[in-house]
Amino acid sequence: MERVESRSAAETEAVGARVAARLGPGDVVVVSGEVGAGKTTLIRGACRALGVEGPIASPTFTIGRRYRGARLPVSHLDLYRLEDLEGEDPALLDDYLTPDAVAFVEWPAAAGPRLARRALEVRLRHTGGDSRAIELSDYPNG
Repeated sequence: MERVESRSAAETEAVGARVAARLGPGDVVVVSGEVGAGKTTLIRGACRALGVEGPIASPTFTIGRRYRGARLPVSHLDLYRLEDLEGEDPALLDDYLTPDAVAFVEWPAAAGPRLARRALEVRLRHTGGDSRAIELSDYPNG
Protein backbone atom coordinates (compact mmCIF):
# COMPACT_ATOMS: atom_id res chain seq x y z
CA MET A 1 0.00 0.00 0.00
CA GLU A 2 1.18 3.48 -0.84
CA ARG A 3 0.08 6.52 1.17
CA VAL A 4 0.20 10.03 -0.27
CA GLU A 5 -0.68 13.36 1.31
CA SER A 6 -2.34 15.91 -0.98
CA ARG A 7 -2.61 19.55 0.01
CA SER A 8 -4.56 20.81 -3.00
CA ALA A 9 -6.78 19.81 -5.90
CA ALA A 10 -3.76 20.10 -8.22
CA GLU A 11 -1.80 17.63 -6.08
CA THR A 12 -4.77 15.23 -6.05
CA GLU A 13 -4.96 15.45 -9.85
CA ALA A 14 -1.22 14.72 -10.02
CA VAL A 15 -1.80 11.52 -8.01
CA GLY A 16 -4.51 10.62 -10.52
CA ALA A 17 -2.02 11.10 -13.35
CA ARG A 18 0.41 8.74 -11.60
CA VAL A 19 -2.39 6.19 -11.25
CA ALA A 20 -3.18 6.45 -14.98
CA ALA A 21 0.43 5.59 -15.88
CA ARG A 22 -0.04 2.15 -14.27
CA LEU A 23 -3.20 1.21 -16.18
CA GLY A 24 -3.99 -0.74 -19.30
CA PRO A 25 -7.08 -1.82 -21.23
CA GLY A 26 -9.68 -3.61 -19.12
CA ASP A 27 -8.33 -2.34 -15.80
CA VAL A 28 -10.81 -1.20 -13.15
CA VAL A 29 -9.92 1.29 -10.42
CA VAL A 30 -12.30 1.47 -7.46
CA VAL A 31 -12.31 4.88 -5.77
CA SER A 32 -13.74 5.31 -2.27
CA GLY A 33 -14.09 8.18 0.16
CA GLU A 34 -16.70 10.35 1.77
CA VAL A 35 -18.58 13.01 -0.17
CA GLY A 36 -16.19 15.81 -1.14
CA ALA A 37 -13.03 13.79 -0.46
CA GLY A 38 -11.65 14.35 -3.97
CA LYS A 39 -12.67 11.21 -5.87
CA THR A 40 -13.69 13.04 -9.02
CA THR A 41 -10.67 15.34 -8.76
CA LEU A 42 -8.34 12.33 -8.72
CA ILE A 43 -10.20 10.77 -11.65
CA ARG A 44 -9.99 14.06 -13.57
CA GLY A 45 -6.19 13.96 -13.21
CA ALA A 46 -6.12 10.37 -14.48
CA CYS A 47 -8.36 11.27 -17.43
CA ARG A 48 -6.12 14.19 -18.39
CA ALA A 49 -3.06 11.91 -18.29
CA LEU A 50 -4.91 9.47 -20.56
CA GLY A 51 -5.54 12.26 -23.06
CA VAL A 52 -9.17 13.09 -22.29
CA GLU A 53 -10.06 16.68 -23.20
CA GLY A 54 -13.09 18.67 -22.11
CA PRO A 55 -14.97 18.68 -18.82
CA ILE A 56 -14.75 15.74 -16.42
CA ALA A 57 -17.66 15.70 -13.96
CA SER A 58 -19.02 13.07 -11.63
CA PRO A 59 -21.78 11.08 -13.35
CA THR A 60 -23.85 10.76 -10.15
CA PHE A 61 -27.20 11.12 -11.91
CA THR A 62 -26.35 9.24 -15.11
CA ILE A 63 -24.38 6.34 -13.53
CA GLY A 64 -21.57 6.58 -16.07
CA ARG A 65 -19.76 8.54 -18.75
CA ARG A 66 -17.44 7.33 -21.45
CA TYR A 67 -14.56 9.50 -22.67
CA ARG A 68 -12.25 9.18 -25.65
CA GLY A 69 -8.67 9.35 -24.44
CA ALA A 70 -5.61 9.69 -26.67
CA ARG A 71 -4.13 6.52 -25.13
CA LEU A 72 -7.34 4.51 -24.57
CA PRO A 73 -11.02 5.00 -23.78
CA VAL A 74 -12.00 5.87 -20.21
CA SER A 75 -15.18 4.97 -18.36
CA HIS A 76 -16.18 6.91 -15.25
CA LEU A 77 -18.92 5.41 -13.10
CA ASP A 78 -20.54 6.79 -9.96
CA LEU A 79 -22.72 4.26 -8.13
CA TYR A 80 -23.59 6.55 -5.20
CA ARG A 81 -27.34 6.33 -5.79
CA LEU A 82 -27.38 2.50 -5.85
CA GLU A 83 -27.40 0.25 -2.79
CA ASP A 84 -26.74 -2.77 -5.00
CA LEU A 85 -27.44 -3.95 -8.54
CA GLU A 86 -30.10 -6.45 -7.50
CA GLY A 87 -33.09 -4.70 -9.09
CA GLU A 88 -31.14 -3.09 -11.93
CA ASP A 89 -30.81 -4.12 -15.56
CA PRO A 90 -28.15 -6.87 -15.63
CA ALA A 91 -26.41 -5.02 -18.48
CA LEU A 92 -26.29 -1.66 -16.62
CA LEU A 93 -22.49 -1.59 -16.41
CA ASP A 94 -21.68 -3.44 -19.65
CA ASP A 95 -21.17 -0.33 -21.79
CA TYR A 96 -18.61 0.99 -19.30
CA LEU A 97 -16.70 -2.11 -18.16
CA THR A 98 -15.23 -3.09 -21.50
CA PRO A 99 -11.94 -4.83 -22.27
CA ASP A 100 -10.68 -1.89 -24.35
CA ALA A 101 -11.16 0.81 -21.69
CA VAL A 102 -9.90 1.82 -18.27
CA ALA A 103 -12.76 2.19 -15.79
CA PHE A 104 -12.89 4.32 -12.65
CA VAL A 105 -15.73 3.46 -10.27
CA GLU A 106 -16.77 5.81 -7.48
CA TRP A 107 -18.83 4.25 -4.65
CA PRO A 108 -18.02 0.72 -5.87
CA ALA A 109 -19.74 -1.28 -3.10
CA ALA A 110 -23.00 -1.52 -5.08
CA ALA A 111 -21.30 -3.41 -7.91
CA GLY A 112 -19.62 -6.01 -5.72
CA PRO A 113 -18.11 -8.88 -7.73
CA ARG A 114 -19.23 -7.43 -11.08
CA LEU A 115 -16.07 -5.32 -11.11
CA ALA A 116 -13.70 -7.79 -12.71
CA ARG A 117 -10.01 -7.12 -13.28
CA ARG A 118 -9.64 -4.65 -10.46
CA ALA A 119 -6.20 -3.18 -10.83
CA LEU A 120 -6.18 -0.72 -7.97
CA GLU A 121 -8.15 0.51 -5.00
CA VAL A 122 -7.90 4.19 -4.09
CA ARG A 123 -9.21 5.55 -0.79
CA LEU A 124 -9.36 9.27 -0.08
CA ARG A 125 -10.15 10.98 3.20
CA HIS A 126 -10.22 14.52 4.50
CA THR A 127 -7.38 15.43 6.86
CA GLY A 128 -8.32 19.08 7.44
CA GLY A 129 -8.67 22.10 5.19
CA ASP A 130 -7.74 21.24 1.61
CA SER A 131 -5.58 18.29 2.68
CA ARG A 132 -6.39 14.70 1.80
CA ALA A 133 -4.83 11.37 2.65
CA ILE A 134 -4.78 9.06 -0.37
CA GLU A 135 -4.15 5.32 -0.08
CA LEU A 136 -3.35 3.26 -3.17
CA SER A 137 -3.56 -0.53 -2.97
CA ASP A 138 -2.92 -2.97 -5.80
CA TYR A 139 -5.35 -5.86 -6.15
CA PRO A 140 -3.74 -9.28 -6.18
CA ASN A 141 -5.64 -10.20 -9.37
CA GLY A 142 -4.85 -6.90 -11.14
